[in-house]
Amino acid sequence: MKKFVLALGAVAAFAAAANAQTVVTDTDGNGTFSIEEMTAAYPDMTAETFAAIDANADGAVDADELAAAQEAGTIAQ
Repeated sequence: MKKFVLALGAVAAFAAAANAQTVVTDTDGNGTFSIEEMTAAYPDMTAETFAAIDANADGAVDADELAAAQEAGTIAQ
């Protein structure tokens, strides 16, 4: 029974981690996300992916662009 409870706990912890949402932090407080801020949240971020997310090509990702990329599956939520 003890092994079952431990196994159940491990499965629950894994499921919670799998459903956790990635949070991008605006460390400089300018209201947008730089490639450095995006890479901190998404370590596999490439310049090409960042450029694709940056729909208006202003060199930063705003909240709407981030949400659109997450909804499109370009990056994980």
